[in-house]
Amino acid sequence: MKTLIQYEGCIVSPTTRTYNFHVIDAPGETRQFTVQVLSESFRLTPLKFQDGPPISFERVQHELDIETQELHALAGLNISGSDIQEYLVKHHPQKRLGKWEQSRSTSVPEPKPSVTPPVRQPPSGSWPWVHD
Repeated sequence: MKTLIQYEGCIVSPTTRTYNFHVIDAPGETRQFTVQVLSESFRLTPLKFQDGPPISFERVQHELDIETQELHALAGLNISGSDIQEYLVKHHPQKRLGKWEQSRSTSVPEPKPSVTPPVRQPPSGSWPWVHD
């Protein structure tokens, strides 16, 4: 069976945007994932707010792809500067990254581990994405 990844919404705080996902692995087997993006990532890089859900979806998808029976995917994930760089090169190759690309290792601080916030209930009609 294909894994279904559903975006459930975003919680905005002064320092982060937390994207929530509901994952259905098999009938009756569900998991919740959260992906945090530092707010300053949207100011210091070419990443836009509308890139938040897809970059977070790709992060969850990547974790599920490398998951094994012995090592399960973490439920609380973070977007790093290298994640942002890879996403921008893949999805916005025509944009000139300029100074940000040259200083990317210091532009966006790596996120600190944090407690996973509570997950919001999905809005009616949420968008399901299918993950192979």
